[in-house]
Amino acid sequence: MPAWSGGILLLFIVGQACGDGSSIPTEAAHPTDPAPTAPTDSSAVPGDSLAPPDSTVIPPSDSSPTPIPGTDSSSLPGIAFGTYNMPTSYLDSIHTGSMLGGPLSPSNIVSVLTATRSKGARLVIKLCKGRDSYVKNADGTFSFTKWKALIDQYRSVNLEPFISDGTILGHFLIDEPHRTVKWGGKIIPQSTIEAMAAYSKEIWPAMPTLVRVVPSWLATAPVTYRHLDAGWLQYAAGKGEVTQLATAEVAAAKGLGLGLVVGVNLLNGGDGSSKMPGSRAGEYEMTATELRKYGTALLNQSYACGFYMWNHDLDYYERSDMKTAMAELSVTAKAHAKTSCRQ
Repeated sequence: MPAWSGGILLLFIVGQACGDGSSIPTEAAHPTDPAPTAPTDSSAVPGDSLAPPDSTVIPPSDSSPTPIPGTDSSSLPGIAFGTYNMPTSYLDSIHTGSMLGGPLSPSNIVSVLTATRSKGARLVIKLCKGRDSYVKNADGTFSFTKWKALIDQYRSVNLEPFISDGTILGHFLIDEPHRTVKWGGKIIPQSTIEAMAAYSKEIWPAMPTLVRVVPSWLATAPVTYRHLDAGWLQYAAGKGEVTQLATAEVAAAKGLGLGLVVGVNLLNGGDGSSKMPGSRAGEYEMTATELRKYGTALLNQSYACGFYMWNHDLDYYERSDMKTAMAELSVTAKAHAKTSCRQ
């Protein structure tokens, strides 16, 4: 286990206070996972409904106009070079983004965003916490009702200043909706993903909505994405040749009118050349050479609107070879076209 720093301990304590001690999102599908069932096109999970916003909540005083699709409201250069679960104390000139879920709460999110802004960074926020268990029915399937209840806790929080200046890169709606093994043997239908995005937009019209699944999967159902803004390609060596895959997913995203977040699975996505076991049996951490190769190929996609790595690990990030590789890729990310996730 990596040595805990004061910043890590503080974030852990905050996460525990929020009732979510383990906020690490589940990673990409394991090779032994069953293949996803054929997508269905139901409008929502049974028993759930898309309720209108609570009219009793006073809207934020700082309301900004909705950004024009295809534009990036952030004044920061290029796109974010970020990591899942990286505390704000570790954000710097190299690490310019983080994705946080479990540690966030209505009482601390403004302070976390303020700290992110002070570091010149961008944050992806997952308002339904970290663990999938918070949004599951008793049978393990997805509960839209529970998801909405968690989102509703933030209605009275003024996120608008952080949306308008680009500190918030986007709202991470849900992780891996295509993996039946995660969701009680069923997928979360594409139409439900769109309904989740619509619910978010009713509260925060200008905040980009993101889902961590490839656009090619989103395209397998007859859904028109009017509220969902972007899909996500998180690369691992077992998924095929990186440039070919990235090119195909960019094309799929364009076909749907969606943006695309890209990134790599550092801790479980290596090709085995590192000989360093990942967090799951039979999987390996990436080498610095792999990170350069895959990261460069993904950042060469001008359509990418953010680059995020899974997952923050102090020992791994403190290695000299990884520091050098990340510093090089961060420069590339800053030189990237200022691409918006709202296409």
